[in-house]
Amino acid sequence: MNGTLLLRLAVALILLTHSIFGIFNNGINDFGNLYLNQIGFAPFGVVIAWSIKLSHVVAAVLLILNKYIKLAGFVTIFVLIMGIILVHFQEGWFVVGGGRNGAEYNFLLIIVLVAIMYPGRFAKDTN
Repeated sequence: MNGTLLLRLAVALILLTHSIFGIFNNGINDFGNLYLNQIGFAPFGVVIAWSIKLSHVVAAVLLILNKYIKLAGFVTIFVLIMGIILVHFQEGWFVVGGGRNGAEYNFLLIIVLVAIMYPGRFAKDTN
């Protein structure tokens, strides 16, 4: 155990809930058709949207199992960075409060994933 269990479970929960709801409320298809296709990814918007959400589900399972953490982290970080570039950057920094739909949440998830991928790497040695 490397001390990342709580972080891994928290990120897995976030990735799963963010994905599962979209599966059952047509959100994934809407994101593909109504957003990705409209900004230039047609005719592949729905396939890309499903790939993103399925990658979240796979990453969540891998985080829970503590397997292939770096692979899961790199793929998810790539998706989160693209989300910042394509969706959140134009809305600013704040998710709520000082704005709406900003990049701060994705930024935090990226930093947490880096901490999970490289446990102890950024800790100050006090010995």
